[in-house]
Amino acid sequence: MKSGFLNVARDSAVVTITINRPDRKNAMNQAMWREMADLYTHLVREEDARVVVLTGSGKDFCAGADISEFDTVRKDAASARAYEAENSRTFAAIRNCPLPTIAAIRGICFGGGFGLAASCDIRIADGSALFSVPAARLGLAYPADAMADIVNAVGPQLAKYLVYSAARFDAQKALSAGFLMELVPEDLDAHVQHLAAEIAANAPLTIRATKASIRACLTGKEDELAQAVALGDATFESEDYAEGRAAFREKRRPVFRGR
Repeated sequence: MKSGFLNVARDSAVVTITINRPDRKNAMNQAMWREMADLYTHLVREEDARVVVLTGSGKDFCAGADISEFDTVRKDAASARAYEAENSRTFAAIRNCPLPTIAAIRGICFGGGFGLAASCDIRIADGSALFSVPAARLGLAYPADAMADIVNAVGPQLAKYLVYSAARFDAQKALSAGFLMELVPEDLDAHVQHLAAEIAANAPLTIRATKASIRACLTGKEDELAQAVALGDATFESEDYAEGRAAFREKRRPVFRGR
């Protein structure tokens, strides 16, 4: 069932998912978590999609989970486990999406919103961005897999500080900490779309193999390493590899088709 709060737009090979609930600072209710997981899962089947951008409508990226429904959907350990399974499925769908994922962040990026951003490959923000992981002020714990994304994004010490203190930090601190790749002074959307288009023009099989290799480095899992090796080997048998060599010889821009 669609929540009605997630918009999907496509410009050539770039897909943009916009959290569209600005009156609630784009807070995610349970239906939205389910729908977002499905969106990322289905994008894998879109042959022409090459990059996914995640952003928020209005002034904010995402205030995290919608606390107003916690008395119903997260009221005790049993319901919390079910709710967190929905969250974890969403984070995993973004984390494991074979396409490059970019978070375009402005304004509030708190809690589950921070987790959404952390699960993306690349994070870019403007100067209005503000970050926090306020679990300690709510008296709840985050799922371990979501915490792993945060640790990978900022390192263990800063992850501990963020959760222990529930402190807020601005875009410049997030950039210095390595959570952000780039801080854009103006026109965030245009900047991100330009980057996404540049990535989309490159060899998609190479990018997929590279993402799998980086993932295997982070997890150390043998099956993921084997998959990365297989994807890497496949690039050398691809039409795109032949196109890349031909374009180099002919001194022209290659046209990659993902085959």
